[in-house]
Amino acid sequence: MLAEFSGVLLFLVIGCVVAGALIVLQLLVGPRRVFDEKQDPFECGEKQIVSPHQRFSVKFYLVAILFVIFDIEALFFYAWGALFGQLGWHGYVAMLVFAVPLVVGLVYEWMKGALEW
Repeated sequence: MLAEFSGVLLFLVIGCVVAGALIVLQLLVGPRRVFDEKQDPFECGEKQIVSPHQRFSVKFYLVAILFVIFDIEALFFYAWGALFGQLGWHGYVAMLVFAVPLVVGLVYEWMKGALEW
């Protein structure tokens, strides 16, 4: 039984050895110069304008969570649609159980105004 996973184990060992060798090689050969400009935070090719520790609006987090929820829902619907003919009624009912709470949540968020820009 464990012989079936020997290929996976081999790839894992080779990956760890290569990653470790690259880290050691960088530590041995790589430059070690430290200066002020190199230590400044750098993002998107621009100098920092505001503090990175500022607080974001709660709406930002709400939109981000809604995106994740409905992105995952779209992923499941795509897979379900690809196998719709093979799943039969059992697959239909299972997807209905999955989709109804999400639709109720979407309607609730819509009525609360969370989707208003």
